[in-house]
Amino acid sequence: MENRNLVTYITTAELGSFSKAAQALGYTQSTVSFQIKQLEEELGCLLFERIGHRISLTDAGTALLEYAHEIVHREELFKETFMKDEDIRGTVRMYAAGSICAMMMTANYDDFYSHYPHIALHFMTGSSDTLMDMLDHNVADVIFTLDQHIYRTDYRIIKEEPIKVNFVVGINSPLATKKKVTFEELVQYPFLLTEKNMSYRLILDQELAKRSLEIKPVLECERTDIITDTVKRGKSVAFLPDFVTDDLHKKEELIYIEVEGFEAIIWKQLIIHKNKWLSRSLRAFLEYVSSHEFYS
Repeated sequence: MENRNLVTYITTAELGSFSKAAQALGYTQSTVSFQIKQLEEELGCLLFERIGHRISLTDAGTALLEYAHEIVHREELFKETFMKDEDIRGTVRMYAAGSICAMMMTANYDDFYSHYPHIALHFMTGSSDTLMDMLDHNVADVIFTLDQHIYRTDYRIIKEEPIKVNFVVGINSPLATKKKVTFEELVQYPFLLTEKNMSYRLILDQELAKRSLEIKPVLECERTDIITDTVKRGKSVAFLPDFVTDDLHKKEELIYIEVEGFEAIIWKQLIIHKNKWLSRSLRAFLEYVSSHEFYS
């Protein structure tokens, strides 16, 4: 019974989908199907009922799940028993907001790699709801959220920080010389925004709805670097967190615009599940992030 087949089985069972399991594991869907078929043939029983495009665990599949977790866990413990501190190896699976993911890769990653060259970081992006779903199903080892503060008794917050979100314009914008504007005035300008229903974009849309106002952005994009580069060169407006815009603001390439009666705060949070087993690679990662500005 191959460990990789058990890992694929666990992921498929917890996500309830061959395609989602393939995405989470970095496999093709046919690879996931083949590994599950191998496991079923080896055990001589059907693990999943396949009806249409939906799958569900059989009684045998449900019974195997607990044993599969135990086998994978014990194999990891056995490997760690013979692992030296300087040779910690493994994979840390992280789900993060897109802007945090890009920022982390340009922040302290090189330094982290110099300390732990055998720890592979597997990045995936998604909305806050997606991140929490991945954490709840043990597909993600750790999540980085960029949203309103998350409070859950089954979560352990490793690190968190409040972040201000600002309206920004380029130096050539007519708004650049104004110290304060109203929402009614602001919405007359073209907007470049992150995707709808994504963290701070959702905060903006909710505030506009309260005021019976609406923005139809000329560009919607997850890539904040594309948004800032475009805003710098034109006369459009963006709504972005401090860590994205601070350096450009200090260089006077972007101007912060204050809006009457409005201030937006979101939270960066590094979260693991309280029931998560901490491998040495995951512990090393969490300890590093706790003592370094890895995602600031």
